[in-house]
Amino acid sequence: MEPRRKRKLYSIGIASVLLAALIVALVLRFHAPPEVARLLPESDAILYLNLKPVRAASHFDQNPVAPSPEYAQFIADTGFRWDRDLDRVAVALHRMPNPNGPNGPVAYSAVVEGRFDGTKVLNFLKQKSVGREIYAGHDVYTVPGSDGRVLRVTPLGYDLVAASNMPTPEQIHSIIDRYAAGATPFSGSSVLSQHYAEVPLFALAWGIGHVGLPFSESGHIQVFGVQLPLSEDTDFIASASYRGSIHLRIEELAPSEAEAAQTATNLTTITNLIRGFVPGTGTPQDVAAHEALESLKVEQKKSHVLLTGNISPALLQAAAKSQNGK
Repeated sequence: MEPRRKRKLYSIGIASVLLAALIVALVLRFHAPPEVARLLPESDAILYLNLKPVRAASHFDQNPVAPSPEYAQFIADTGFRWDRDLDRVAVALHRMPNPNGPNGPVAYSAVVEGRFDGTKVLNFLKQKSVGREIYAGHDVYTVPGSDGRVLRVTPLGYDLVAASNMPTPEQIHSIIDRYAAGATPFSGSSVLSQHYAEVPLFALAWGIGHVGLPFSESGHIQVFGVQLPLSEDTDFIASASYRGSIHLRIEELAPSEAEAAQTATNLTTITNLIRGFVPGTGTPQDVAAHEALESLKVEQKKSHVLLTGNISPALLQAAAKSQNGK
């Protein structure tokens, strides 16, 4: 074979390998958890919300709800308005060893991605903080909270801010360390590595792990004062995706098939009772709410219990109008 032809084949081969490696890297990045979630420290659960596609589709930021005086002052001080500037947020839930202690039953660590006025945010943190620590080149501000806790806040980059109200700084330090490491597609907490693969692709919002912790009391999950037949240690994979309507999917990972069967029976009973309180006629909002409840479906698959349902755009629009006083 001629040397020139050999060089040409080698060049084509190298280019093909590089192209294949680039495609693999893009596929891995596409299926990787969002960066804001990968940066979170070890926790009992993770909640995630992506507002960018929702805002682009609904333009809800163009009709903002009148802010409370405290929130209006926050907007003036920081220039940040959540409905306009918040893009993605991931929150880690940390169970506290003493639920009756000064830090309550659950603490939080969060990473927020959005559009920030860096100068205003820094001035706000300097004004409100009671202490400042420099860790790995990042300023960590300690801001007293209204609930008696302290909130540690650090700007990670021009579009990322991290915060944690844990009583010790390990969690905010972990976020900074993960950010410094580049948050590769293979990084993240154990909760993320265990359950993220089961989150539906293109989900706008999801929660994995012990997501019932904020609603737990005396070892069980309570919603609106009603105790559900679920332990606070129950693992869930919950998600919301847009398919012409908002598709809700909540999966319980029960310890056994027998417990899954009991949960499925209880959930079926509860959904049937709720349906009886919402009429199928009346205002458009009543009709849309009735359709949403009718769409609820409970299934058991061995030790897993799956609850699915759909929320129509009409119901979301009606709720938005009622909040805006229209």
